[in-house]
Amino acid sequence: MSEADGVYDEASTGSADRLDLIVVGAASRDVTPDDPRGWRLGGAVSYGSLTAARLGLRVGCVMGVDEPAAGAAELDLLEAAGVLVHQVPLEHGPVFENIERDGHRRQRWLSKSDAVPVTALPGEWRRTRGWLLGPVAGEAADSWAEVAAARSDACVAVGWQGLLREFAADGWVRRVGPGSSPLLEAAGLVCVSVADVSPGASLGELRGFAPRASLVLTAGAGGGVALHGAATARYGAIVAPMVVDPTGAGDVFLAALMAAWLLTGELATARALRFAAAAGSCAVEGVGLAGVPTRAQVAARLRSGVPVIEAACGRQTGEASGRA
Repeated sequence: MSEADGVYDEASTGSADRLDLIVVGAASRDVTPDDPRGWRLGGAVSYGSLTAARLGLRVGCVMGVDEPAAGAAELDLLEAAGVLVHQVPLEHGPVFENIERDGHRRQRWLSKSDAVPVTALPGEWRRTRGWLLGPVAGEAADSWAEVAAARSDACVAVGWQGLLREFAADGWVRRVGPGSSPLLEAAGLVCVSVADVSPGASLGELRGFAPRASLVLTAGAGGGVALHGAATARYGAIVAPMVVDPTGAGDVFLAALMAAWLLTGELATARALRFAAAAGSCAVEGVGLAGVPTRAQVAARLRSGVPVIEAACGRQTGEASGRA
């Protein structure tokens, strides 16, 4: 990390033909009246890929897309950042309506997602070291775990949110309790908002589902908790001067943690968490993917002396509450 600007150095260009990170998931279409299409492109695969590339990684993206998403203008942002986007056509892709009220989000679903199969992965990408599995609707099959963890030095991160959703018959997305998953068992880093975890789940129970991983529970403006084995460390949130759109902030946070891990070997350390918190605070200042920050923006946020809200997580999941 550069002491001058507070951000991590970019990946070496010595092996420019080799990717640092593969991001996997289905691109969602998020319903909004503010776009002439009636939706904006979203999903962890979109936010994670763009964030990692803008923070200095060479990124390949295995992106499930339905027909409208395949031609989304937002894909130009990913390509401009250097992301190699490998589209996987889906007959049905995830479509959500996000309802924000009093700082809390509820979601309605208009379409579920078909699976993104492992067979869609380009063969030359299989030996990549870094993997970010970001399902939004359970579309990443268990078989991705074996592929991602094939290298003995693999760095595998999982966004847990998409494994904790139930698409109810009444059209609402409902929270379900955590369960075992090969994706979690293969992960070295797992990130989830406490708003997506069942209130009765204990920290010990959550650790048990991802035994090899550093587990980060985020609580938005309440900071969060990082669990490393038996050790627990709280981190504070970095204040955004204004909040325009909170969508994707948690995905940006996870991708920034992944960038720190791959670039320096720091796995959810105190300064990696501060770096990720700064990236997440930048993300909420723009609309949709346009809010994803560059390295320069994160550096400016870290230098600016903006207030840090000390972690103030409550009893939910044993130690944290709030939303990413």
